[in-house]
Amino acid sequence: MSFLPASEQLAILKDSVPPVEIVDEADLLARLEKSRAENRPLIVKQGFDASAPDLHIGHAVSIWKLKTFQDLGHTVVFLIGDFTAMIGDPSGKSKTRPRLTREQVLVNSETYKQQVFKILDPAKTVIRFNSEWLSALNIYEFLDIASRRTVARILERDDFSKRFYAGDDISILEFLYPLIQAYDSVALKADIELGGSDQKFNLLLARHIQRSYGQQSQIVFLMPLLKGLDGNQKMSKSLGNYIGVTDEADDMYGKVMSIGDELLEEYLVLASGLGETEAKALAKSDPYSAKHRLASLITARYHGAVPAASAAEAFRARFKQKEWPTAEELRESGNSLVWGEPTGYLPKLIAAAGAASSNSEAMRLVKSNAVEVDQVKIDPNGDLNLDISHPRIVKVGKRRYFVVEHKVVS
Repeated sequence: MSFLPASEQLAILKDSVPPVEIVDEADLLARLEKSRAENRPLIVKQGFDASAPDLHIGHAVSIWKLKTFQDLGHTVVFLIGDFTAMIGDPSGKSKTRPRLTREQVLVNSETYKQQVFKILDPAKTVIRFNSEWLSALNIYEFLDIASRRTVARILERDDFSKRFYAGDDISILEFLYPLIQAYDSVALKADIELGGSDQKFNLLLARHIQRSYGQQSQIVFLMPLLKGLDGNQKMSKSLGNYIGVTDEADDMYGKVMSIGDELLEEYLVLASGLGETEAKALAKSDPYSAKHRLASLITARYHGAVPAASAAEAFRARFKQKEWPTAEELRESGNSLVWGEPTGYLPKLIAAAGAASSNSEAMRLVKSNAVEVDQVKIDPNGDLNLDISHPRIVKVGKRRYFVVEHKVVS
């Protein structure tokens, strides 16, 4: 295997979806240089607890970065946390998670093995399960791991400290989770570990634990988190606000089209496969057209160009039957609203346009899923502040349409 110069590899790794943080970059460059000099691939790992049967495009943000390492010639270890899934990662949790059974975890693990190869090359990917070494530990070895960090250091973790000082329960298992996960890097002798930015505590702890076992500390790649379809919390299996990598093409396309305009740039940058500059430029264009492009790009990444084109055609056909009027037709018919601000609270806009008798009546219509904007149904739990820096067509009920647009009123 002939490796590219270290500086070129680093530039490629930082291109497109740049990591939030690399700990630390100078060490990474040195490690890449040594790898090239010795013609030895680095061991790059990421772990995924098998806590639900689906991987989603939020997970894929870092899996595509694993693919970049793989394309550069390094050894990618896709680690399935079948043992740690039975504990449950407490990251970002305000209460103890319910424990899964061994049977549930095994079912989920099998689906992970199939799904990850939508991105990674199966011939170049090492699949490991952390039960291989964790279930083999005897009590003396387990106590040895537990002795390598203090309670004070574990309580530095933000979600633990908040729960502790609020008097909320933290199980001993949860408290041990970061240490148990950290031992995975020792078992695999990892050079590099990837994870979401919410995993910083766990991944940095692994660096400490590796040093305590006499190993060189792994480099940490912290990747950005993709918000879920609700636009509020990160994409999550447990919250159900996700797009699965194995969703049918039509479903995937439709889910992307359902995201709020405020998520458009984030999804283009993190999930489309476009370079950051091109993604941000597209996000500034017409949102409806940009969203169709985004839906096509994401669907093609996981299903191919032909199914993506078919999904786009099917989506447009469904909405074409609804015979949406154009902005010009609505202006000519007097169904238009001029707003003095570049954003407007949707229920207030509906009432102002005369499509509801009051703001409260407009909100009731939104909550009953009777409102669509630019042929996309509005999520009543999402952000109801509408960007009207360009004309937006609003449908209320079955037949009431109006166009709303921003103009400075002197």
